[in-house]
Parts: sequence; C-alpha cells; structure tokens
Amino acid sequence: MPQTTSSPAIDHPAPTLQAAAPPVELSLEERLALIDAAMTVRLDEAAVAYEVNTAHIPTEPVDLADVITGPLGTGTGPAPLPDLYPTPVAALLQRAHHRLVSGGWCKDALVDADGARCMLGAIRIEARGDDRLEADAASMLLDAIRRQFGGDVESVPSFNDAHGTSRVPVRMVGQAAGLADARGL
Repeated sequence: MPQTTSSPAIDHPAPTLQAAAPPVELSLEERLALIDAAMTVRLDEAAVAYEVNTAHIPTEPVDLADVITGPLGTGTGPAPLPDLYPTPVAALLQRAHHRLVSGGWCKDALVDADGARCMLGAIRIEARGDDRLEADAASMLLDAIRRQFGGDVESVPSFNDAHGTSRVPVRMVGQAAGLADARGL
C-alpha cells in the first residue's frame, strides 16, 4: 500500500498578547457624555416599560382648556363684558358665556336659588324674549357640543346636567360663540 503523507493544516500564527494600555483619564465633558448616554438608554427602557405596564388602563385625553385657567376676579364686582361679536347669535352666546362665568353655573334647573344658571338658562335670559334668537343660539350650542363630544348628545340640558362642575359647560358656550361668529350667525 502506498503511504500517503498528510499535509499539515494551514499554519496560523500564534496569537501574540499585547500588554493592555494604561487607562486614559477622561475629561469631565467626556465622563458627562458617557453618563448622559447611559441615562438616555435607561430612560428609554423605562419609557417602554411604562407603556407596556399601562397599556391596559383606559384613559381619556385631557383638554388643556379644562386645566389651564385664567386669573379669578378680584372681588370688586363682575368683570366687564368683553367686546361682543358682531353677529347676533354669536353675541348672544358670548353674553350667555359671560353670565355663566360671572353669575355662576348650575345643573338640574334653569336657575337655582342663588341665581346661577344652566347653559340654556343663560341663553334664555340673554335672549331677552327673542324666541327665534334663543332657538338659533341653542341649536348652535348643541352643534358645537356634538362636534366636540359626538352625535350621541341628545340636548343642551342633558349635556349640562351630565357634568358635575362648570368647566366643560361654560367652555362649550364660549366655543359655540366662536363657532357662530365663524359661520356669520
């Protein structure tokens, strides 16, 4: 039998060990940059964990108009009525908004014992007996409410009575005044 010689495997050079370089002193800016990068990674991980842990909780978006308010009156009497919108329905809604802000808001009645009024009660008193103008203003208010809260709202009184505080109803009267002015009513 012929003898075969095996060829050696490819020779790999033996790894050489290099001495580790001595640590380099980092400047303050470099250390802060490294810490900033590490904190950014940790905050990103925490944000993802928060989203995962709270995904099952139903939430309602917060309207900043409900949170951010202006300064309250100084107690020297009612604030003066701002310049009225030039159109009749918008001006009526603006007066009703001012009445709610200065005279108070109530629910479950047109007027309560303290003289506070509901949304429709404020429109009615400011219409000064003009039934057509009152109806147009109430219709515009209902339209503004439905635009914001959907078509399920039955009426202005039902919307008014569904709230425990004046924030949303009073804001909606103000928004309805702006909507009426934009439509030239």
